[in-house]
Parts: sequence; C-alpha cells; structure tokens
Amino acid sequence: MTAGTLSAQAERASLYYREGSSDKEYHVQIEPSGDGWAVTFAYGRRGTTLAIGRKTATPVGFDAARRIYDKLVREKMAKGYPPGEAGTPYQDTPKAERATGVVPQLLNPIDEEQAEKLLADPAWLCQEKLDGCRVLIKRVGEDIIGINRRGLVISLPQTVVGCALSIGPQQWIMDGECIGDVFHAFDLLERACVDLRSQPYKKRLTLLYSMSLAGPNLPIRFVRTTTKAADKKAMFAELKRQNREGIVLKRIDAPYTPGRPASGGDQVKHKFYSTASCIVAGSNGSRRSVKLELINGDQRVNVGSVTIPPNQDIPAAGQVIEVRYLYAFGGGCLYQPVFLGVRNDIDANACTVGQLKMKPVDAGDDDV
Repeated sequence: MTAGTLSAQAERASLYYREGSSDKEYHVQIEPSGDGWAVTFAYGRRGTTLAIGRKTATPVGFDAARRIYDKLVREKMAKGYPPGEAGTPYQDTPKAERATGVVPQLLNPIDEEQAEKLLADPAWLCQEKLDGCRVLIKRVGEDIIGINRRGLVISLPQTVVGCALSIGPQQWIMDGECIGDVFHAFDLLERACVDLRSQPYKKRLTLLYSMSLAGPNLPIRFVRTTTKAADKKAMFAELKRQNREGIVLKRIDAPYTPGRPASGGDQVKHKFYSTASCIVAGSNGSRRSVKLELINGDQRVNVGSVTIPPNQDIPAAGQVIEVRYLYAFGGGCLYQPVFLGVRNDIDANACTVGQLKMKPVDAGDDDV
C-alpha cells in the first residue's frame, strides 16, 4: 500500500502512564476522513470516560498525518507514557534520553492579606513574579541544557546559550523564567559540582549574584530582590500600580524543595490578576476565537471562549493555553478572558477548575 493514498494503513497507538496515584491512558490514531486522513486522540484516567480531540482541522495527506501522529507518540513517550498497560517506562524510550532528573520547586498562591503579612516579616524576601515560562539552565562543561517544569530537555534561545557559556564555573544549575530571548535567574541549585539545594535560600541567592554577569541588558539577568519591610512594600505597590503579574515571597532560610507542597510552603506567590491553563475545545467557526474547557472530576466543562490576536496562530483542539481573566463565575465561566499563549509545558490533566478564582457570591449580583 502506498502512503499518501486512501489505501494506506490506518494506525493506532495506545500509551499508558502509572506512577503513585496517577493511572492514565492516551490513544492516538490515523483514520480515513473525507478524501484524506485525520489524526484523533483520546485521553484521561483509566476506567473513566476519556476526553477526545482532533489534531487535524481538515483532512490531510497520509504523509502529513503520519508526521503529526509520530510527533504525538514521541512527545507522550518522552513524558513517561510507554506502550503496554503496565505503564512502566521502557529503558529505550525517548524519556531515557530527554528526562534530566532535575525538577523545579513550584509555588502555591496566597491572597493579598497573607502577602501583606509576609511583606512585614523579616524572615521573608520579595521578588517580582514574571510572566514567562519556567526554565532551568544546566551547564556541564561546554554543554548548555534547557530544562522545563517537567524536568525534560528543551531548546533555548541561542543568545541565552552563548551568554551561559560565558558564566563560570563550568558546572552549575540556575532556576528562573524565560521571557522571549531573556532568561531571568532567581535561584542556584548547583555550583562547581556542589549541590546547594539543602542550603538556605539567602546563601543560594548570594552565590547566584556572585556569578559573573557584566552589563544590565544581557540575555541572562538576575531577578530584583528586596529584603527590608519598607522596600518590600514599595515593590509591591509599584508592581501593582504598573499592572505587573505579581510578587513571589520566599523564606530566606528555606532549602530548595522540588515539586509543589500540598499547601503553603517556603515559597509562595501572589498574583495581581488571575490566570488559568485551559484546554482548547475547538474554534468558534470563522471567528478568531476558541472554546475553552477545564476538567471537573471525570468531566470536561465549558468555561467560555477567548479571542486569538491576529499575530498569533489559532491553537488546535486539545492544546493547552494560558488565559488571563478578571474572575470566574457560575459554573466556572471566565470573565474578560485574554489569550496569553500556548503552554507546551503543562499537561491537559492539570487543567482543572481548582485553578479558578471565583467571584464572591453576592445576593444582589446578577452574575452569580
């Protein structure tokens, strides 16, 4: 049978993931559609109703469908989804090559009242919360490795790579955020083959700031930090007035703890506005907007739509995007949503209604 014709073989892959309480499955297939082929997928917790999606908005040739299909399978296997219902990663999967074992420390949100208490507490310092993608950079000799929040290898802007090669010593791991072609560093996990994770944050930060960076406009920069109560409060007021994303508060004596604590923690964040990671359910016809869904228990629920700016590609169904909004109301519908970008570093299973900041119930409010 010849690829590119309707006589080509339909294909299907079933992948599974099991770790701790997670027990998930993912299915992707190439199937005939009209005068061409479509790539469809289904995913969710094993034994529940699976969410479904389509990667091809219109029928495509078999070769194009196969490229999309192969990319999806590679990406899922890199995240730890091997074939076989046991869900045990195979040693020869791409994950063995791409997983780094380096996992970032993630932050829980706090409200403004909690933030104000920590601003006055000398045991906590304050930094700006940046609106970027979480990235760690590891240098080993002349190799510069980018790592995402899942601990997987990612590409980095060439300018950041070049700058990283100019920073000694020849072995270190920085934690930070990438915004465009600039990496903003705020933590140091390793330096000169010494693991610093158990050291107090103040010491890690001092060592980070001692790394050789000359000039304010380099592609690697240090996040601004304040420690005095008056300076912290001034930074908070300034960032809020400028409509920036928010602040991060960190205990100066805390070690670096990978993962996200169930609640609280030694590093927390307060946003001046709300954001949510949402699943694209599909486009709204010819309009430049897409429908949004979130997971509520074993179901996916509609939470409204968001307009995609003319300079951005319209995300495909099944992709995860970040949306800024004023508040959520009713069953979770987002009020005044604004598209921020596609999130390739967040799994759809993390897009739950638990993220949402709900509007307080008021008996006289028609929106509730």
